[in-house]
Amino acid sequence: MKKFFLPLLFCAFPFFAHSQDASVEQSTYGIQSGLLGLWFHNETALSSEIALRSELGFDTGFWAGSFYEKTGFLMAPVISLEPRWYYNLNKRQRKSRRTDGNSGNFLSLQTSYHPDWFVISNYEDIRIISDISIIPTWGIRRHLGDHFTYETGIGVGYRYTFAKEAGYLENESDLALNLHLRIGYRFN
Repeated sequence: MKKFFLPLLFCAFPFFAHSQDASVEQSTYGIQSGLLGLWFHNETALSSEIALRSELGFDTGFWAGSFYEKTGFLMAPVISLEPRWYYNLNKRQRKSRRTDGNSGNFLSLQTSYHPDWFVISNYEDIRIISDISIIPTWGIRRHLGDHFTYETGIGVGYRYTFAKEAGYLENESDLALNLHLRIGYRFN
């Protein structure tokens, strides 16, 4: 009887090991870069499927034209808070795909603030007008090896610009677009 149950137990063990629910990482952090910026981020688990992403980085801008003597470049600080719902972690685990480092599809509510603290630019005396944006976003994150990641997302939302602080008559609001493609390195 032992000869029958012992091999059966070893064959059934992988099924029991995969029956646990997938969960977001307790805490993960890294750096990401895209065509228009550089960002440091941390994600902290709020539940098994929801993580709070905090981000500090630089958004980049370019400009050119006949009104300017040279092509312009600037980097402005950005602070973001973004609750993310990773909705397909269990499905990815059932298909034996990676979920470590919050590798999966997500829905989020990206909230970003661009303060007028300083600007890095090839022009002198450049300022930005502070703004805040709230953008519902759909995205994916995947891993390449143990530490490298890529992430893409798209969303449309609302932006409020604090134009009075820069000398304009009134503040403005308009449509905001979040379209990003980033490559990153995860430290843990």
